[in-house]
Amino acid sequence: MANRRLNPASLLRRQRSRRRRRKAALQSPPAPPEKKARGGPDVLQRSAREFARGLLSARPSQPPPTDEEASDEGEMLTAVEAKEGRAFLLLPQGQALTFTGKCSLTCLYGSVRVFGFNIVPDQPPYHLFSPYSHCALTIEAVAYKEPETSGKEMKAEAKSILRAHLVPRDARCKLMKDFIPQCSMILLERLDTPATRFIHSYSNFSHIFKAKKAPSFTPEDTVLASVGAGKQDPRSGLLMSESTLSAVEELVQACQDEDEGCPIVLVCGPKSVGKSTFNRYLINILLNSLPCIEFLDCDLGQPEFTPPGCVSLINVTEPLLGPPFTHQHTPRKMVYFGATSCEQDTERYIDTLKYVFNAYERDVPLVINTMGWVKGAGLLLLIDVIRLLAPSHIVQISAEDFRDMPQLSPEYIHCTAGLHTRGKALLRRKSLNGMEDSGQQGLAQAGFHPPHPGHQLLCVQPEFPGAGNAGTGRTHSSVLRDMAILAYLGQLQPPDVESVFPLHSLIPYQVPFNAVALRVIHTDVAPAHILYSVNASWVGLCQVPDQVPCNADGPVLLMHTPICNCLGFGIVRGVDTDKKLYHILTPVAPQNLRFVNCLLIGSIPIPNCIFLNQVGIEGEIPYVTSEYNYDISGAGKLKLKKHLKRREHTQP
Repeated sequence: MANRRLNPASLLRRQRSRRRRRKAALQSPPAPPEKKARGGPDVLQRSAREFARGLLSARPSQPPPTDEEASDEGEMLTAVEAKEGRAFLLLPQGQALTFTGKCSLTCLYGSVRVFGFNIVPDQPPYHLFSPYSHCALTIEAVAYKEPETSGKEMKAEAKSILRAHLVPRDARCKLMKDFIPQCSMILLERLDTPATRFIHSYSNFSHIFKAKKAPSFTPEDTVLASVGAGKQDPRSGLLMSESTLSAVEELVQACQDEDEGCPIVLVCGPKSVGKSTFNRYLINILLNSLPCIEFLDCDLGQPEFTPPGCVSLINVTEPLLGPPFTHQHTPRKMVYFGATSCEQDTERYIDTLKYVFNAYERDVPLVINTMGWVKGAGLLLLIDVIRLLAPSHIVQISAEDFRDMPQLSPEYIHCTAGLHTRGKALLRRKSLNGMEDSGQQGLAQAGFHPPHPGHQLLCVQPEFPGAGNAGTGRTHSSVLRDMAILAYLGQLQPPDVESVFPLHSLIPYQVPFNAVALRVIHTDVAPAHILYSVNASWVGLCQVPDQVPCNADGPVLLMHTPICNCLGFGIVRGVDTDKKLYHILTPVAPQNLRFVNCLLIGSIPIPNCIFLNQVGIEGEIPYVTSEYNYDISGAGKLKLKKHLKRREHTQP
């Protein structure tokens, strides 16, 4: 790109603007004292109420900045490039960098906030993932307590930090030239993980972290591009409404108040209103002052830490600085439900929730993620879930044009009938017939308890574009599910090798027929066809408490779907009927595989790109055919008629 020249008038205006900003920063009052950040030096840690007020003042609910204002903010960014894919950035207080891409961030001086989480010196590097499929991440410089030293001594300390990181002298001079009080200095490094390499190997997702080309390319953009980041318009980042920040304020205050016990926060709402984003932001805020948070994921279609089709309980100790496919983890407790929706088997879904929820020890705050199915029977099921889990706080996120969902107040939950439970009014009606005791005993035996006495309802109104409209999402939900599965399988890649090994080149485990039992969850399969169902399928590797019966003649089959621990997932690459062996490819550690005695096959498909676009396949592709006759009875997918009401809801 040719060098861009500024006319003298433009250059003079830019210099005067920089002088005014530096003068204002030097005349600003010192930051107030604050508490100690976790594992780092002093950093601004105000009370929960003051912290939320600071967020409200920093991100007011106002129209987004104009292009001219955004470009003027970009002039405050000072970035220099170092060798080996590293870049050093200087951000004055309040300055923010919104970007797409992926990189590793280390705070060298001051304090920065990313997605609600404060990063200070002496903390390890944090991995930032900002794909175009989700809202862009923003690195914002925040206030911190300055040492009681002169400005000259502060500059000397900053220079020594840069020397320790082998920054060239010219680059150090450029950074220190713009150094002012309350500046934050960060190191960005190019990031490459086995999971992202594996996802990039498929053409459908090869550009997931690519930044859009900016209309004008500045020297700072070149520096950011060297570490895999691209500066974006601030309007593409996280947009927080006033009601959202107010709800976060209340929840942080409740979690820090030890007299009230550990809060249980349930987040609900229709599809595409930002439930997952709210959960990640809330968890990051809480991790600034708490060592860990428990997370109960009840969303089968878009879980946070696992592939789709699971109900899980996980202990979160690290901030969530990316979408779900960038932080796949093994939960503390997990059950494989086997479908992205529970509409066809709500009773088993409730039993699964009870099984997983019983592992919660109530010693740390719990955040509960729910499904976006809140219409018709979905709303009734949500009432059952609330009665079962008894949350202390309910965050109800509703889009402006979504009027079908009532406010889930304590009175509404207590009086309204659910899908499997009765409300207070119905129970009172039964008591008039002398049946009150039997009704209460039946609920207790079913595992349901009265709702939390007076749970607090927090109503949130999102304000980002397209809130509540599932058709305007950045990426379709099925694509996000495929990315989660690919990220999970990316754990099979060697961590220290840059090249990608296709799945067909990896050595699978050999599992005898009589070592595991089989069960197809979503449909009935004839025993003679069970091996056709399990071959080339995505399976849950589970542990049933009962001993698996031995069957020397063929596979061992379960008659009922068990609710049991799931230790991970795998792909059945093939079935050897002569040697009676399953060939299973999985990243689950061998010490955990010895507990697996059951394979559950659900309706979660293997992504098509794994069959069609693997590197190194030549000629005919296994398990793929173009000569398929959909006219044969049973060859196509069954079409569900969701508009038909259930029988129990058709009566007046």
